[in-house]
Amino acid sequence: MARRSKGAVSINPRSAQNMSTRPAAIAKKKQTISPVKVFGAVGALACIVTFLFVQLPGLDVAGTRMFGIFLAAILLWVTEAVPLAGTAVLVIFLEVLFISDHALLSVGEGAPAYTKFFGALANPVIVLFLGGFMVADGAAKYKLDRALSAVLLKPFMGKPRLTVMGVMLITAIMSMFMSNTATTATMFAVMMPVILALPEGKARTGIALSIPVAANVGGMGTPVGTPPNAIALGALENAGVKVTFLQWMLAAVPLMLVLLALSWAFIAWRYIPTDAAFDIDTSARFEKSRSAIIFYSVAGATILLWMTESLHHISANVVGFLPVVVLLMTKVMSGDDLRALDWPVLWLVAGGIALGSGVAATGLDKWMLGSIQWASIPGILLIFVLALVGWVTSNVISHSASANLLIPMGMGLATTVSTSAAEIAIVIALGCSLGMCLPISTPPNAIAYSTGTTPTREMAIVGIVVGIIGIILLAFVAPLTWGFIGVM
Repeated sequence: MARRSKGAVSINPRSAQNMSTRPAAIAKKKQTISPVKVFGAVGALACIVTFLFVQLPGLDVAGTRMFGIFLAAILLWVTEAVPLAGTAVLVIFLEVLFISDHALLSVGEGAPAYTKFFGALANPVIVLFLGGFMVADGAAKYKLDRALSAVLLKPFMGKPRLTVMGVMLITAIMSMFMSNTATTATMFAVMMPVILALPEGKARTGIALSIPVAANVGGMGTPVGTPPNAIALGALENAGVKVTFLQWMLAAVPLMLVLLALSWAFIAWRYIPTDAAFDIDTSARFEKSRSAIIFYSVAGATILLWMTESLHHISANVVGFLPVVVLLMTKVMSGDDLRALDWPVLWLVAGGIALGSGVAATGLDKWMLGSIQWASIPGILLIFVLALVGWVTSNVISHSASANLLIPMGMGLATTVSTSAAEIAIVIALGCSLGMCLPISTPPNAIAYSTGTTPTREMAIVGIVVGIIGIILLAFVAPLTWGFIGVM
């Protein structure tokens, strides 16, 4: 992706929320037919057709067909031969056509109901994420994000490294409840005048890098922070495992805060001189219109209900529908706002849920994992490997695609090892969120790169350091606390 010329950068947070999960949505590219995409499309078609007529040893008809669908999904998600959401809905459609009780070619008795796969599009986790998107979009519409960031930055003004800490902390907190793409766009809108006022060099790069790093790390903190979290929750619900909104936060927020502090320390040490001078506009004001006040109340009530699920016992998924209903009924949000939500991400999550359902329902997970003596591998080493694989793959393909592929397979290990399905799913989801080495790794990275202030080499250095530290904490430290606080 070509860099943008140096100068003022105008980023619309609301439009940024609708960016795709790849940087092609940030800088327009010439539409060319890539050999890699051709390979992905042809390979996916070959997998689907081949395993319609060839049965694998140890698998029944449904399992063999599901294996073909699984391989096709891998090829399409890795090569992006079609849009990510397109692959997700294709998975659902193929499962209905080839392995359900309404399959075109019979799979015999015991086939999963076709409603099981179509139902992924209305899974309760989709409703939870829909509510999160509605809150995030409303925050941008009523400029709550800009006002909050300006107000919260005031206590951090004065010392440059302290200011960077404030930027990262605010970005992370906002990313817990907003799209990390929209959060990154908002923070760049606030910080670009500051960044461009600095001379070219490490300080400019350091501030610019601090925003996507904090957005990626902050999204780990809640179920609505990033799609891999929702994919993990959906897979767990399908397996009959309940992880509440608060339990997720108890598992992820301490890790998030420690990693955020270590990331800030590294960025401050490497990039931010103690004598740098920052002048940030903190004059943003909260809107006081009727609609804005209603939105503030609804958003606050939604977040409070999410965090107190264990007290009132109303599912976070049900609470997620509250802002959708109230904001539309009161005309605070309109049909246009609803259409502007990030529907491709919701369908991508649904495709991941359906993929996991198909893998489990056909016994494909047990077949793929059965050839390795997983029980002989120490649990702590297994967790490290899973986290590492999630991190490596999500650096080169979409975080959501990585989670969709790895979580169903990883959870299949829970029946053969002493590690719980919840722990495996959370570790993989959080490991995927740590992938931030390249401009293509995550939308916040792509936004930062598009400003022309973040060289790829520096982004890779920070991404590797933060990723390795995060994987070590995720594999060897965080799980030790999860049982103590009752998450597992």
